[in-house]
Amino acid sequence: MYEAVHARPDGESTVARQALTASEYGYDGIVVRNHGDDQASYDPGQIADAYDIDVATGIEIRADDPSRASGFLGNYRPDRTIVAVHGGTTAMNRFAVEQPAVDVLAHPMQGSGDFNHVLAKAAAENGVRVEFSLGAVVGHSGGSRVRAIQGLRKLRDLVEDADAPYVVSVDPSNHLELRAPRDLVALGERIGFEPAAVEAGLAEWGRLVDRNRERRSDRFIEPGVSIDE
Repeated sequence: MYEAVHARPDGESTVARQALTASEYGYDGIVVRNHGDDQASYDPGQIADAYDIDVATGIEIRADDPSRASGFLGNYRPDRTIVAVHGGTTAMNRFAVEQPAVDVLAHPMQGSGDFNHVLAKAAAENGVRVEFSLGAVVGHSGGSRVRAIQGLRKLRDLVEDADAPYVVSVDPSNHLELRAPRDLVALGERIGFEPAAVEAGLAEWGRLVDRNRERRSDRFIEPGVSIDE
């Protein structure tokens, strides 16, 4: 299982500190998903060796409109293992699910964002993973927490109906926000998610990492076709 994290300067903890805590919690890897204007400086291989955990390079594209996001996507896709798009508005949610080059639509229900069956169907057709972000459930209370849970349940129903792919994350900005997989499974159960669904969403990050690394290798020709060494 993997978690996708924000690290300094986009978050409060270094990549190394996030990796150490994730390793202690039993994760197999992390994806560093800093926003484009707050990139971290780190050596993935060195950190992976130090803490016995995979470290995948990622990006979370944040833009005011789809046209700017499209330019960022073209710039970052060739050299990032995971490319996510910062959702939370109808325009950016729509842009993300319509782009096969996007791996993940991040927190689509955040802010003024909404999601519907048309977007869920587009995500399924283009293989864009929709993120169930549990951060608001963990970090909020009262009415905002209730609204976050309602949004996640709505998103779950739409994703299930469309058979769209998805990932699960607590979207941590520091190592204290990380939660062990078993804790996220328990949290998911409390708000109406099947344990296997939460586990699958955490594991999906790792499957994406493996798939994209293979596609970027010299042996890759097209999906299902590669050169044997």
